[in-house]
Amino acid sequence: MGVKSGNGGSRVRRGKNGEATVESINFGPLATWIGFNLRMAQESAFQAFSRQSQEIGESPGRFATLTLIARNPGISQTELSQAAGRDKSSLTPVIEGLVRRGLVERKRLNHDRRAYCLNVTRDGKKALSTMMRCARRHEKNLDKIIGLRDRARFLEILKRLAAGFD
Repeated sequence: MGVKSGNGGSRVRRGKNGEATVESINFGPLATWIGFNLRMAQESAFQAFSRQSQEIGESPGRFATLTLIARNPGISQTELSQAAGRDKSSLTPVIEGLVRRGLVERKRLNHDRRAYCLNVTRDGKKALSTMMRCARRHEKNLDKIIGLRDRARFLEILKRLAAGFD
């Protein structure tokens, strides 16, 4: 999906069969607002990754959650929610789903019986390996759009945006 500046504009949308359709939309000031365009870019990238990972039945959110747990064995749910930039209430169902599917194990912490530590299981590591292949294909597609020359600067700006609102 792209937004063109000006009062009018066009947006490319994918139909159920993957065909592109163009709608004429007046975006007004949204066409030049960073926040709106950032959200549109995120949604487009999210949907593209979802299509890539559809073959394995995983979502980008579960992939990110599983990756963070695998890279930080024993991470608490609170630490995970902070690292993922999500509140605990929206992350809890994701974790419960991963636990239910046998991809993550959750254990109570000895020093705080209200808190849990999380670890990836053997099945979780296998699933993550498959998801990682999808993610790498997705990143290559993003690199084609952004360009390898602009990648580092683009990441720097995104990280600055994320940190700037804390």
